[in-house]
Amino acid sequence: MTVFLARALSKLGVMSRAQAIERVLAGDVRVDGRVVRDPGYRVVPESARITIGGEPVSRERSIVLMLHKPRGVVTTRSDPHGRPTVYSCLTDAGASVSPVGRLDLASTGLLLFTNDTRLADWLLNPANAVPRTYIVTVRGELGEEQLDRIRRGVSDRGEWLRVEWIEPLKRSRRETHLRVILTEGKNRELRRLFAACGHEVTRLKRVAFGGLELGSLPPGRWRALSSAEVRRAFPRAPRRLP
Repeated sequence: MTVFLARALSKLGVMSRAQAIERVLAGDVRVDGRVVRDPGYRVVPESARITIGGEPVSRERSIVLMLHKPRGVVTTRSDPHGRPTVYSCLTDAGASVSPVGRLDLASTGLLLFTNDTRLADWLLNPANAVPRTYIVTVRGELGEEQLDRIRRGVSDRGEWLRVEWIEPLKRSRRETHLRVILTEGKNRELRRLFAACGHEVTRLKRVAFGGLELGSLPPGRWRALSSAEVRRAFPRAPRRLP
């Protein structure tokens, strides 16, 4: 598949797209021996011979990390309000990686990071229906009628919100605990969905992403995933793993 040259350099893990555009415009990039000054020039990243400043571009090894995101940490590289970010948990990771999607400030659980933009794009594409599993606690007792409404889907702010699977784990008049599976990642989807049914989410924890499970990884800790783990968890995903 052909992509723009600047995007190809980004997808290969060489540099950001903005940096790639700058180097291309400066005439530092050659494709198959020819200087290309158009960032929109189309190439096939896997087969094109690309050099930058005379040095051949080599594909960076794919890195995938799993973090147990704690509550009160934002999924961004820096925060204008001075709140701690997920990168404060990755100070010893020794790699430049980006989050695959996000968990909001109050949510916890499994958050993936990678330098493989192709893999990240595939995981986040709703067409691929990669399941995310959550344990959710809401205020009040959620009855069967409300559960059926959630299963059918709810319209909110012009978006259709729905779950792939929902089952109650524990119910009382005070609160309800549920296991929920989503295959899309709309902004604050579960909080909005339950709010539309009159129930506030008090706890939300992602416990699995595809075939990956959070397991016993403590909050604030991360671990690198092996290529075999990634292949088992996402067998249909494109990869550049050894």
